[in-house]
Amino acid sequence: MRLGIAFLVLVLAWAPARAAEEAPPPAHAESSRLAYAFLRNLCDDFGGRLTGGAANRGAMQALAAELASLGLKPEFQTFSMPGWERGVDSVALVEPFARPLRVASLAYTNPTAPFEAEVVDVAGGRSEDYPSGSQGKVALLAPSSALHIHEIVKNGKDRGVRAILYINREAGGQLLARTGSFQGGALPFPLLSITQEEGFWLQRLLARKVSVKVKIETTSRCREIETANLRVRIPGRSSDTVIVGAHFDSWDLGQGAMDNGLGIAQLLALAHLMRDRDLLRTVELIWFNGEEQGLWGSRHAARQLDNAPIVAMINLDMVGVPIAVNALGDESSVPALERFHNGRKERLPLGVQNVNWFGSDHTPYQLAGVRAITFNAPIDRASVRYYHDLADTIDKLPEKVVVDSTATIGDLVLALANDPKIEAFRRTSDKTEALFTRFGIDRRVRDAGLWPFR
Repeated sequence: MRLGIAFLVLVLAWAPARAAEEAPPPAHAESSRLAYAFLRNLCDDFGGRLTGGAANRGAMQALAAELASLGLKPEFQTFSMPGWERGVDSVALVEPFARPLRVASLAYTNPTAPFEAEVVDVAGGRSEDYPSGSQGKVALLAPSSALHIHEIVKNGKDRGVRAILYINREAGGQLLARTGSFQGGALPFPLLSITQEEGFWLQRLLARKVSVKVKIETTSRCREIETANLRVRIPGRSSDTVIVGAHFDSWDLGQGAMDNGLGIAQLLALAHLMRDRDLLRTVELIWFNGEEQGLWGSRHAARQLDNAPIVAMINLDMVGVPIAVNALGDESSVPALERFHNGRKERLPLGVQNVNWFGSDHTPYQLAGVRAITFNAPIDRASVRYYHDLADTIDKLPEKVVVDSTATIGDLVLALANDPKIEAFRRTSDKTEALFTRFGIDRRVRDAGLWPFR
């Protein structure tokens, strides 16, 4: 049975039958509190939502049932992607004494039989940072490395190392999960995050010329998977569409509350707010899967657009309380965003910004020629420092962040859905290419295997 059909059967079994008109759309605050309560239970009941895993599937079924209970019609958009399963991966210090080390493999690390090897300090991981005789050894990579993951892996492979230990950038015993390949290919050697405290310890030993040897074994594995995005369409008087997206998946170490449970709750609050609204344009809410491993869900969704009339795509990825709205480098969005901002009773402290960046679900839409918008919306460091880690749990995310952020997000969605002056359009390929080259992020897009231009 196809995954989408299985999802739908479970949804229909789980969702209570309640017509939308029985519950009129609540105000911003109430809808946000309801969405936060749902997220709290989702985090506690399912944990981390690694794409392809049972927790991800079960959590998405629960979300679809919640949407159905609002009288909406959630749709699953199934697709295949290079998946990855975390196994039992271990690194143990052998010399100068025996001690297990705390590590977490990066995605697309494959099984490796147990082996022992000496450790060498490769600083920032540039080719010239590798000491002579690195072949067959384990590289210890500094947390301050400015290299992209593609370059880190390439340099390690060229130098013949057997593994890379990537020192975590946050202290406190954290293990930052991340992808080892935006292209989804199996890594040529184990790539593991190591705690800052133990990584710095090894660095100090190596600086004193003390021999450091480790034993490594990994059982994590790559496999092709079928998964799904979840979409809800709220019809307007026009087929012109405002897309609002947030990635549903997370890493498996914690609960994925901030990254990106926050976006899950914001989209759910919007579903409360937008249902039964008289909208000039259609609003599409979409929860993407596979973002953390390489933007796979948004890649799939952007490929399905064809010539659909899209006004803009708004990306909600760890969006705290906004201090600015960001046109992401597209000048054509700025007039509408200025109208939105100038029409607000409470202005955003930094107003309208226009800076493009790479690494989230807006990128595939931009490459398809669609306007993309997000927010400058920092999250308090006391919470955000734990993202991607075991400690990314719902207790780090205050309800007030969801309430306050959704007020601004909802206002923007309504403004774009009802602004008669902004029209659907697609950029030409040359203007899209310039959108990335102007901000110096074209190389990252190329390394990720997303660059569609010559």
